[in-house]
Amino acid sequence: MGKAYGFFEIPSVTAAVVAIDIMCKTAEVELVTWEKKLGGRLVTIIIRGDVSAVKQAIEAAAANGIKDPVCKVVIPSPHEEILKIVNDSANRVS
Repeated sequence: MGKAYGFFEIPSVTAAVVAIDIMCKTAEVELVTWEKKLGGRLVTIIIRGDVSAVKQAIEAAAANGIKDPVCKVVIPSPHEEILKIVNDSANRVS
C-alpha cells in the first residue's frame, strides 16, 4: 500500500513553519514540499507517511498551531496524477 499525503493550507509563513514543526514532532511523517502563495500570506504544506501518522500530524497542527488552517485533507494512496503534481511542486522548491 502506498503512502498517504496530507495537505495543510495556512495563512503566513511563520504559522506554516510552526505547523511543520508540530507535524514532524507528533508523528512519523516527512515534509514533501511547501508552496507559498500571495507573497507568503498563504502556504500549502504537503507531508507524507502512513495514513494514521499523517492524520495525527495534520490534526495536531490544526489543534496546536498559532493560526487555524484554511483547509486540510488527508489522501490515502493518492492517484499517480496527484503524485505528479506534488513531485513537480517539490522539484520547483528544491
